[in-house]
Amino acid sequence: MKSITAISVGVLMLLCGDLMAQDSSEVRVEATRVVSKDSSGPRGPTGFPMKDLSLTYGVSLAGLNLATYSGATEAEKRVNAAAIAACKEIGRQYPDATPSEDECVKHAAKKAMVEVQQLVADAEKTAKK
Repeated sequence: MKSITAISVGVLMLLCGDLMAQDSSEVRVEATRVVSKDSSGPRGPTGFPMKDLSLTYGVSLAGLNLATYSGATEAEKRVNAAAIAACKEIGRQYPDATPSEDECVKHAAKKAMVEVQQLVADAEKTAKK
């Protein structure tokens, strides 16, 4: 019964996460680190062994004019701050997690910035009309 509940909760979280990500004034920054290379490592709330741990922060872009340099720069600052916070939190709870905190930050920010760059391009197109 625990496995069915855990799977149901996981599916619900995925569905809700996708619905929340559709808001164009928010970008998701996801940090992922390996906390164990085998099944004898830490266990999650469901009791299953954890190998990878991901932490996702939503970054609000509300109120930013992404068509301007200052708006795009502020969006990048916010994404980087969220990536740093997420990777630090994983490292705080799992000090031996890999990759390093710096690599985690680079990867998390890079993934989120793809979406920010698309939003900036869209805002610039709209501003030119």
